[in-house]
Amino acid sequence: MVPEPALPIGKLDPGLLARLLGDGAPTDPRVILGPGIGRDVAVLDLGARALVVKSDPITFATDELGWYAVNVNANDIACAGARPQWFLGTLLLPEGRTDEALVVRIFDQIRRACASLGVSLVGGHTEVTYGLQRPILCGQMLGEVEKDRLILPTGLRPGDAILMTKPVAVEGASLLAREAADRLRGAGTAEQDLQRAAAMLHDPGISVVHEAAALTSTGRVHALHDPTEGGLATGLWEMAQAGDVGIDVDGEAIAVDPLCARFCAALGLDPLGLIASGTLLAAVASEDEAAALAACDEAGVPATRIGVATPEAGVVRRRCGEGWEILPRFDQDEIARLFAGAE
Repeated sequence: MVPEPALPIGKLDPGLLARLLGDGAPTDPRVILGPGIGRDVAVLDLGARALVVKSDPITFATDELGWYAVNVNANDIACAGARPQWFLGTLLLPEGRTDEALVVRIFDQIRRACASLGVSLVGGHTEVTYGLQRPILCGQMLGEVEKDRLILPTGLRPGDAILMTKPVAVEGASLLAREAADRLRGAGTAEQDLQRAAAMLHDPGISVVHEAAALTSTGRVHALHDPTEGGLATGLWEMAQAGDVGIDVDGEAIAVDPLCARFCAALGLDPLGLIASGTLLAAVASEDEAAALAACDEAGVPATRIGVATPEAGVVRRRCGEGWEILPRFDQDEIARLFAGAE
């Protein structure tokens, strides 16, 4: 019998994941939102309020692990219209490579990130584990929201304007500067550019909690999505699938951070497929587009319209010049592809 090929690094194929999740319909009637492609949180009915729950590991980063874990989990809570409130972390540390200073450093990062968002660290688990090459931190974030202010990923409607905040990919550029610095130096990248990109983790930062709150305070926001693994392009596909709509994108309207563009060119990567925390995708009623953009501007966050939701469910297209093409989907993030190639 020929063995099945090993699965690649990164997210599971969406078709396989959909089969594993089945129809995603939980039996408990208190589950408002269960599992599914493009559904980054679970939502539970608590009466007048809803509990929003998120779980996400940090697997690419080794530097600033605690900061990443708190912020990427908080982002998805905010995308449901909720306020991130409680964080738990499961920290797995490599045998023979862990000292007390490393553990203290990661916990300090977690505490600083929680303090910056007004989040309480309420639990978790920490151990040194056999077989790991680097620390792995699995985070879980919880938050509450009034049910009439809840935003679900299923809420997209044809005609909605698709807005994007910040250039892509803040997280990807910072990760490349921190985790692939030697390769970038070998490709001729200046040290000052590496330092600038590494600092992007904090400025402009990978959090979208601030802009999510600004958007939900004005106009009709039908859906919010935080593109992570697979980058902006995969985030748009996930958004369309969760909302059972299509999306037409203006390729020229997508802002790519200049440092990110240069790093990707040097390493042969596509910035639209690069892990992209720090960017927020929003679907708003077309007549509320101006108010939503003004809210982002007032909050000090750059935002622009990049597309529109269409009735053609499952079709995500990009305008290129006078024509259209299917937007690529990156089920393996470009950083995962880079790391897999290095191995």
